[in-house]
Amino acid sequence: MQTRPRFSAAASTAEGYNAAAERDANIIGQRLFEARKRKGLTLAELSSLLGQRGLAIQKTGLQRWESGQSIPNAYQLLAVCHALDITSVLDYFSDVPDLNGEGMKKLADYKADLVATGKYRPQPRAAGPKIIYIEKPVSDLPVSAGTGEFLDENSFEMVRFPATTVPEGAEFGIRVSGDSMEPVYHDGQIVWVRSCDSLIPGEVGIMVYDGEGYIKVYNEQEPAEALQEAYTDSEGVLHMQPVLVSYNEKYAPKAVSPELKFSIVGRVLN
Repeated sequence: MQTRPRFSAAASTAEGYNAAAERDANIIGQRLFEARKRKGLTLAELSSLLGQRGLAIQKTGLQRWESGQSIPNAYQLLAVCHALDITSVLDYFSDVPDLNGEGMKKLADYKADLVATGKYRPQPRAAGPKIIYIEKPVSDLPVSAGTGEFLDENSFEMVRFPATTVPEGAEFGIRVSGDSMEPVYHDGQIVWVRSCDSLIPGEVGIMVYDGEGYIKVYNEQEPAEALQEAYTDSEGVLHMQPVLVSYNEKYAPKAVSPELKFSIVGRVLN
């Protein structure tokens, strides 16, 4: 059984909160796990409940949240709170809550009793605009995960998304793996791609280099003198050498070797 980590004095600040410490301790993931277990839900059941609230996420994505491999964004977290009956986000997810698991269950039971009386229901919200959903193929093999196999049609699953969240012209989605494109693209995020076989320097694209899939900024440089023959075509025209650039400055640019296979899959639209 998973247990909640306890904080040392060094984990807090003078204001009583330290975001870095809580992320390192995976507080959000731990709380999500505890709330789901308290409701008696499997990951698949929680995924279904979230789908009813406009959030399409598979159980593998929920596992990544609970284990701390990725974190939900604000709207995803709100959808989870609705599905798991978490009424006070700050109290539940910040540091150690005032109540233990049994106390939280009693609080939920008391809430249910109040709701049952019919006296304490809030006024219904005005109906908002109707949300239109579309289905798009999303690769279940993330880029930078080790192979270019995310291009295989068998690696895609059809996922529903609100139409307003998918950029015009997007043909498929691919999940990001790792932090090399932080702070723009995050681990676990879905990026939307339009197929193409060339990019303009400065554009973000999906590329396969030496059998591995990458999301990188595409750039070019003049080949070093020792490589110029390899980049000169049969008509004597010297071509530029592709360079894969990360937004995260701790990753050095990767110049493409002419001896290794390189191809452009598409341009990232978001």
